[in-house]
Amino acid sequence: MELFDVIAARHSYRGSYLPEQVPRADLQRIMEAGLAAPSGCNKQTTSLIAVDDPDLLTQIYGIMDSFCKDAPAVICVTTKRIVAYKDGWGNDRCYGVQDYSAAIENMLLAITALGYASCWIEGHVTDADEQGKQIAALLHVPEDESLICVLPVGKPADEMKLVRKKPFEMRAKFV
Repeated sequence: MELFDVIAARHSYRGSYLPEQVPRADLQRIMEAGLAAPSGCNKQTTSLIAVDDPDLLTQIYGIMDSFCKDAPAVICVTTKRIVAYKDGWGNDRCYGVQDYSAAIENMLLAITALGYASCWIEGHVTDADEQGKQIAALLHVPEDESLICVLPVGKPADEMKLVRKKPFEMRAKFV
């Protein structure tokens, strides 16, 4: 797919997935796209864990309160709080949110380009019920990292419906 076609086709998929395994080569390409994202002051605060083992997926889905419980793979995104620099007032400046957001968007685009579907699942992971901490413990994520997002990856079983976006003129302008 051409870049702008991939961008236009990317959307959050909340349907069922086909049981087809996602080849590890594809999962690696997706994660490489994520790790190629820009990182504030090159601190590289984002790490990734691909899970395609059916037993481990069952355990993860048992923790999650989500809609992706039949995806044949997930990519878990972790972040580590690393101070990039201190500002003029002595405040720590960290770019973990920007780093993992850029990585996730790159992966979502790669997932789309490879013909898979996904959805950025963060709210269910970082809410007060601490699903992310439970999944992190299951995956042996180091204590200085936080699991903040789960991306299901697989072939969609249902028709993918694009949401209507507001017109360009309502959200952008030239001055």
